[in-house]
Amino acid sequence: MNNKLETLTNLFEGKEIRSIWDSENEEYYFSVIDVIEVLTESNDSAHYWRTLKSRLIKEGNETVINCDSFKLRAKDGKMRNTDMLDTKNIFRLIESV
Repeated sequence: MNNKLETLTNLFEGKEIRSIWDSENEEYYFSVIDVIEVLTESNDSAHYWRTLKSRLIKEGNETVINCDSFKLRAKDGKMRNTDMLDTKNIFRLIESV
Protein backbone atom coordinates (compact mmCIF):
# COMPACT_ATOMS: atom_id res chain seq x y z
CA MET A 1 0.00 0.00 0.00
CA ASN A 2 2.85 2.43 0.64
CA ASN A 3 3.76 2.19 -3.03
CA LYS A 4 0.46 3.86 -4.01
CA LEU A 5 1.13 6.73 -1.63
CA GLU A 6 4.68 7.13 -2.96
CA THR A 7 3.39 7.13 -6.53
CA LEU A 8 0.93 9.94 -5.82
CA THR A 9 3.47 11.90 -3.77
CA ASN A 10 5.98 11.71 -6.62
CA LEU A 11 3.29 12.64 -9.13
CA PHE A 12 2.55 15.87 -7.28
CA GLU A 13 6.21 16.77 -6.67
CA GLY A 14 5.92 17.19 -2.92
CA LYS A 15 2.81 19.40 -2.97
CA GLU A 16 0.51 18.91 0.02
CA ILE A 17 -2.22 16.39 -0.73
CA ARG A 18 -4.17 15.51 2.40
CA SER A 19 -4.74 11.79 2.70
CA ILE A 20 -5.99 9.29 5.22
CA TRP A 21 -5.54 5.57 5.63
CA ASP A 22 -8.74 3.54 6.01
CA SER A 23 -7.54 0.44 7.82
CA GLU A 24 -10.92 -1.27 7.48
CA ASN A 25 -10.78 -1.14 3.67
CA GLU A 26 -6.97 -1.09 3.58
CA GLU A 27 -6.99 1.87 1.22
CA TYR A 28 -5.70 5.43 1.09
CA TYR A 29 -8.15 8.25 0.42
CA PHE A 30 -7.00 11.57 -1.04
CA SER A 31 -8.53 15.02 -0.87
CA VAL A 32 -10.15 15.83 -4.20
CA ILE A 33 -9.77 19.58 -3.72
CA ASP A 34 -6.05 19.26 -2.96
CA VAL A 35 -5.47 17.21 -6.11
CA ILE A 36 -7.45 19.67 -8.23
CA GLU A 37 -5.56 22.61 -6.74
CA VAL A 38 -2.22 21.06 -7.69
CA LEU A 39 -3.34 19.99 -11.18
CA THR A 40 -5.09 23.20 -12.19
CA GLU A 41 -3.35 25.82 -10.06
CA SER A 42 -6.86 27.19 -9.56
CA ASN A 43 -7.47 30.03 -7.09
CA ASP A 44 -10.75 28.36 -6.09
CA SER A 45 -10.30 24.61 -6.31
CA ALA A 46 -13.56 24.02 -4.40
CA HIS A 47 -15.52 25.87 -7.10
CA TYR A 48 -13.62 24.00 -9.81
CA TRP A 49 -14.54 20.69 -8.12
CA ARG A 50 -18.24 21.61 -7.79
CA THR A 51 -18.38 22.46 -11.49
CA LEU A 52 -16.48 19.33 -12.53
CA LYS A 53 -18.55 17.18 -10.17
CA SER A 54 -21.77 18.48 -11.72
CA ARG A 55 -20.48 17.77 -15.23
CA LEU A 56 -19.33 14.26 -14.26
CA ILE A 57 -22.72 13.48 -12.70
CA LYS A 58 -24.46 14.52 -15.93
CA GLU A 59 -22.10 12.24 -17.88
CA GLY A 60 -22.82 9.34 -15.52
CA ASN A 61 -19.18 9.14 -14.46
CA GLU A 62 -18.63 6.65 -11.60
CA THR A 63 -15.85 8.72 -10.00
CA VAL A 64 -18.36 11.00 -8.29
CA ILE A 65 -20.45 8.05 -7.11
CA ASN A 66 -17.36 6.59 -5.42
CA CYS A 67 -16.56 9.86 -3.63
CA ASP A 68 -16.58 9.64 0.18
CA SER A 69 -16.54 12.44 2.71
CA PHE A 70 -14.16 12.56 5.67
CA LYS A 71 -13.44 15.28 8.20
CA LEU A 72 -10.00 16.79 7.64
CA ARG A 73 -8.29 19.86 9.00
CA ALA A 74 -8.74 22.73 6.53
CA LYS A 75 -6.28 25.57 5.89
CA ASP A 76 -8.14 27.69 8.45
CA GLY A 77 -7.49 25.01 11.10
CA LYS A 78 -11.12 23.87 11.37
CA MET A 79 -12.26 20.31 10.79
CA ARG A 80 -14.39 20.23 7.64
CA ASN A 81 -16.03 17.52 5.55
CA THR A 82 -13.82 16.93 2.54
CA ASP A 83 -14.57 14.92 -0.59
CA MET A 84 -12.08 12.05 -0.80
CA LEU A 85 -11.34 9.41 -3.41
CA ASP A 86 -9.41 6.18 -3.17
CA THR A 87 -6.31 5.64 -5.28
CA LYS A 88 -8.08 4.11 -8.28
CA ASN A 89 -10.66 6.88 -8.45
CA ILE A 90 -8.18 9.68 -7.84
CA PHE A 91 -6.37 8.54 -10.99
CA ARG A 92 -9.71 8.58 -12.84
CA LEU A 93 -10.24 12.13 -11.59
CA ILE A 94 -6.80 13.13 -12.84
CA GLU A 95 -7.77 11.84 -16.29
CA SER A 96 -10.93 13.98 -16.17
CA VAL A 97 -9.15 17.22 -15.28
